[in-house]
Amino acid sequence: MTMITIDSKQSVAAGAVAENGTSASYVDPILLEKYDVRGPRYTSYPTADRFHEDFGERDLLGEMGENKYSIAPLSLYIHLPFCNTLCYYCGCNKVVTNVRQLVRKYLDYIRKEMALMRLQFNVYQRPVTQLHWGGGTPTFLDEAEMTELMHYTAKYFNLSNESQRDYSIEVDPRSLTLSKIDLLRGIGFNRISIGIQDFDPRVQKAVNRVQNLETIQEQVDYIRARSFRSLNFDLIYGLPHQSVSTIDATLDKVIALAPDRISCYNYAHLPDRFQPQQRINADDLPTPAEKIRIFSHIVARLTAANYLYIGMDHFVKPTDSLARAKAEGKLCRNFQGYSILKAADLVGIGISSISSFSHVYSQNHKDIQRYYACLDENRLPVAKGIALSDDDVVRRDVIQQLACYRQLSKKTIEETHKICFDSLFADALTMLNRYREDRIVELSADEVKISDKGTPFIRNICMLFDRYLAEPRTKTPTFSRII
Repeated sequence: MTMITIDSKQSVAAGAVAENGTSASYVDPILLEKYDVRGPRYTSYPTADRFHEDFGERDLLGEMGENKYSIAPLSLYIHLPFCNTLCYYCGCNKVVTNVRQLVRKYLDYIRKEMALMRLQFNVYQRPVTQLHWGGGTPTFLDEAEMTELMHYTAKYFNLSNESQRDYSIEVDPRSLTLSKIDLLRGIGFNRISIGIQDFDPRVQKAVNRVQNLETIQEQVDYIRARSFRSLNFDLIYGLPHQSVSTIDATLDKVIALAPDRISCYNYAHLPDRFQPQQRINADDLPTPAEKIRIFSHIVARLTAANYLYIGMDHFVKPTDSLARAKAEGKLCRNFQGYSILKAADLVGIGISSISSFSHVYSQNHKDIQRYYACLDENRLPVAKGIALSDDDVVRRDVIQQLACYRQLSKKTIEETHKICFDSLFADALTMLNRYREDRIVELSADEVKISDKGTPFIRNICMLFDRYLAEPRTKTPTFSRII
């Protein structure tokens, strides 16, 4: 058993027993170092780096035409890119500005895109069971603008009134007032995700995101008083000046605030790709070895604090709806990370947003002026995408099963897709033997199962079933490291 020593109060064993009586996820630093490669996060398959510009509006319209008379539920994502300050670590599609008129123009075009989308299929018969506002900083909008946007959304889509709907928003605590919390609850949101990243003042200063604990404590208390169903914290590890001891102090505060979910992301330092990251001094980043120790400590602390490590950066309380969804076989992984499978089709609105239907992915233009130009011509602002082959659909199912449940039944895949699993995935099964030797996976005649010890390596296992990774590319993708 690996012992993680922390500087503050105690030592936490990475294989310790959590408060709920279950074994915490075992973290082996030697295996973390061995398998710490770069790879996709599998928020889709095929992954977004396989989208191409040969896919256009006509392809998306064709797919939506196939779904024109569907009455199945919809998921809706709206991208709100505006921020008033620049966080140096950020790789999101954003517009940093203090010019309020830019929001007015953007909302007008959002409305136009919604109106065009409404014409393509029977949205009034398809309840929106999931809604998510992401960014950027959605709370950059003032209360009147947020009210207006929800009003337009209700006009062009069939927003659900069911108590089990999942309506979520990402918020920046620096722009979140108590009156905005009241408004968000009033216009229908029932889940909030707060961007914490880190509580350490030195780390916050280094990434230009300074926020204080007292404000966040007040917001958390008020969110609970307003009966939001779920509260998520976003954390990032691998930032400048982080160490096991600083992360431990941040985790003390996080655990005391007791969010229902914690998304703990690995910071990928890619300054050539994301210009704001050039302001981060690479010498201040934790070493690869320290980063592995930090990750090991995060898993140990959170699982000992009764959070379930459901995989790929996500920790949830046993009572959270994601934990129940996993137990009930209703968990999925999409462009927002882990989610409850309430709708198979996703409509993305706004710059860079991705729409997902059964056999296509489609992404809007990332450049705001190109986005506007398409809508000025009454065209959906499709920049690129991909039509899925039958092979893609099979592999998507396999990767979903592994990412969400850490296991799959070969027989179920065979019966669903009319294939011979061992024949189609012969190469992957051969490569899995390496992971079996390290007790990361367990293989039987019908089952591939990722062990508790293998939870940090879900992405590695999924990569074995990704045929695109072996294909030549015109441009080498820049994936983040697994750890």
